[in-house]
Amino acid sequence: MDKTDSPDSTAPDDPRAAHPTGGRPRQEQEPPGTTGETTPRPDHGENTYEGHSRLAGRAALITGGDSGIGRAVAIAFAREGADVALTHLPEEAEDAAETERQIVAAGRRAVVLEGDLRDETVSSSLPERVLHALGRLDILVLNAAYQRARDGVDSVPTEEFDRVLRTNLYSQFWTLRAALPHLAPGASIIITSSIQAVQPSAGLFDYAMTKAAQVALVKALAPELGPKGIRINAVAPGPIWTPLIPSTGWPDHISDFGQDTPLGRPGQPAELAAAYVLLASDEGGYISGAVLPVTGGKPF
Repeated sequence: MDKTDSPDSTAPDDPRAAHPTGGRPRQEQEPPGTTGETTPRPDHGENTYEGHSRLAGRAALITGGDSGIGRAVAIAFAREGADVALTHLPEEAEDAAETERQIVAAGRRAVVLEGDLRDETVSSSLPERVLHALGRLDILVLNAAYQRARDGVDSVPTEEFDRVLRTNLYSQFWTLRAALPHLAPGASIIITSSIQAVQPSAGLFDYAMTKAAQVALVKALAPELGPKGIRINAVAPGPIWTPLIPSTGWPDHISDFGQDTPLGRPGQPAELAAAYVLLASDEGGYISGAVLPVTGGKPF
């Protein structure tokens, strides 16, 4: 008998068929988008992620942790033993409450922080608020982001360009700057970049600019933070099915979203979680200054 036919062996999942390849109806939401309006509902690992105490006793802050990739990371971190603080916009309160429920169900403390990260005071206050609530800060995940489809550079109002940069860059700088004095050796900083950093789309030129800048930030800060025992890395997702996608403003592209990847489908937020856990945990202790692509086979 071939070992693959043995009743006590398990064949790996075919990654092409692990999640649906299509069947998403035409849809559009106003930014920032919500999980409840996203069809089909994204998979954040609610029913599948199993923790192994890789982050036991640690405390994490995840910006934009209410839905999408942020929720998947929050669930994974909590099931790995970490207390989790997350940020959200007022419009995302319902999503944030569900993520909070998932963290508490995993037996960990949850801290939900509402506010607009484009405000320097809000972003800069986050580390102190987490320290006050949880007593420590070991993992900083800078994940909150905004993107919107563009018809051309000449048609983008300054306030929209400013919204992208303040959400994706300024807020990260403010939060990181405020967090650094409180990060001890062993701390991990993880930035959510994107395949857009190296394969920019004209229709997302401003978003792509910020994602490339995030990669530069990781590579610039790793030599500075390494001697302090602090690691900084990025995860670069490819096309991932989250509320960000139907709120981007391209309803005609929803049905074929992600089908141009070698695996033939978009990724799910749950498929990002293990990358963040690796970079946050001692198992990734020699990884710093790296960009980890999770792109369904698209080259980074």
